[in-house]
Amino acid sequence: MSRGMREQADLLLGEWACLGVLYPGPSHGFAIAQELRSDGDIGRVWSVTRPLTYRALEQLQSRGYVETRGTEPGTAGGSRTMLAVTRSGRAALRAWLATPVVHLRDLRSELLLKLVIAKRCEIEVKPMLVEQRRVVRAMIRAHNDRSDVVSLWRREAAEAALRFLDHLE
Repeated sequence: MSRGMREQADLLLGEWACLGVLYPGPSHGFAIAQELRSDGDIGRVWSVTRPLTYRALEQLQSRGYVETRGTEPGTAGGSRTMLAVTRSGRAALRAWLATPVVHLRDLRSELLLKLVIAKRCEIEVKPMLVEQRRVVRAMIRAHNDRSDVVSLWRREAAEAALRFLDHLE
């Protein structure tokens, strides 16, 4: 699907990650990119290169989820543009965090990203986790064919995800 065809709330995981890094308070692109490096707090779950971080921030601005909040001096000269999450961006992030992951293949990346961002932003996700358990239990029930290697793999993965969710309680 092309970027032009995506709906307003249909963000890529890298865009959600940028919004989550920015949610607690204003920052600039370089600092956000540092958080999203593979050794950063959020980057260890979902890493984004610096160019893609800046592209994601542009997309968030074009959707009205992020706005410019002035500049500050940079460490190597020049200035850095400070960005902040808008009211609609805050609402979109909270709504995304409240929505369970519906595809088994996305649990590792999207669910972990949601949990790390929710903790960072101090947003309660217990109701989402209750619903996530319901979704995962349905995944387990859907994969009963133990003679089919794909179905067996999916069932085992879903059961592992349910154990993980149980540990979060």
